[in-house]
Parts: sequence; C-alpha cells; structure tokens
Amino acid sequence: MFLTYDIVRRVPAHAIQREHQFSSSTIADWGRYCKEVMLEYVKGSSQRIGGPNKTVEIDESKFGRRKHGKGEQWVFGGVERESGKTFLVPVQDRTADTLMAVISDWIEPGTTVISDCSVAYRGLEAHGYTHETVHRTIGFVDQQTGAHINTIQSTWRHVKAYLNAYNRKKDYIYDLAQYMFTAQCRAESMDEFTKFIHIVSNRDWSYSPSHNDTAAAT
Repeated sequence: MFLTYDIVRRVPAHAIQREHQFSSSTIADWGRYCKEVMLEYVKGSSQRIGGPNKTVEIDESKFGRRKHGKGEQWVFGGVERESGKTFLVPVQDRTADTLMAVISDWIEPGTTVISDCSVAYRGLEAHGYTHETVHRTIGFVDQQTGAHINTIQSTWRHVKAYLNAYNRKKDYIYDLAQYMFTAQCRAESMDEFTKFIHIVSNRDWSYSPSHNDTAAAT
C-alpha cells in the first residue's frame, strides 16, 4: 500500500527506495502494473468530446529529446473549451490520414474545431466539423476572428512538465495515461490514490511479478 500510494502520487523512485527500502526492480515492476491499471481505466472510461455548440482546440506536439537519432514522439491532442475534457494520442506521423482518423475517433461531428493552418486539417469541414484556423507564424490568436489555440498550448506545457523528457517511446502511452488519470481525478475533485484503490477493488486486475521480485512484492 505504501508503494502503491507513492507511485500513484508520482514520488520519485529514489525517494521511495530510500524511505521504504524497496529494490529498484520491485519499484519498476509495480510501477508498470499501476500504470497499466490507469491505462486500462482511461481506455475504458474515455468518451468522445465536442458536439454542437462545443469548441475543441487541436494541435500536435513533439515530446522527448533525440539521443542517437531516437527518443522523440509526436502526440496529437484536443481540448474541449467548455469542460476542459482532453484527449492525448501518440501518433506515428502527422499525415492527414493519421490525424483525421484520430479526430473521427475522438471528436463528435458538429463540433467547432480550431487548429493551425496545417494542410492535414483541410478536410475537416467535409467530415462534418466547423473549422477555424490560426496562423501559427503570427501567433496563437487570430486577430480578426478571435480564434485561438491558447488552451491546447497551455495543456502541452502542463503535460511536458509532468512527463520524463528522456522517456522511451514505448513508455509514453503509460505516462500519458497517468496524466489523463490524474487530470480526471482533479476534474472530479477526487484523490488519486482513493480513485486508484476504488478501481482495483472493483475490477479483476491480474499481476504477475517477475521471479526476482516475488518475495519483495509480497
């Protein structure tokens, strides 16, 4: 319980090890399990955002730092202004086909969608969205229409401060899930640890510790 509490609250691994004397492998193994629980919960509880009379800002952002030509990950996201509901999806590229598929999965038709002037978004109106644009080279606000993407830009700053800049690509999905889980708890005014225990106690989650960590985890 102590280990779970610290992991859910994102206490650094070295601080957990110093305080509770867990091995680094146990912390890493149990940490992955906790993040898998959050990922499955976020997947199961996520809902499409937007709809008529709703506005969603969309954008892409690059995460990570290059090391030996690797380590960067593009993430595509959207924020509903009226509620603050958010989706964040790692993507392999920023082509129109890739981004439009994510938009169709996550944003309800009839939504007013605001983006930059990327050619990838030119087909939005044909898919049932009202589309407004902002010239990124000029700023994040269109001086004539008042359209802006300040909300999604603020979200990127919060997410990047939350994630490990040197994380490996395959781990981004877990860290993004934990960010979404924490954001959802904040929106519900609920403590993250309490929410996590509630989720685990009401669902059949399985955990198989590695051989070396069986005694420590127990």
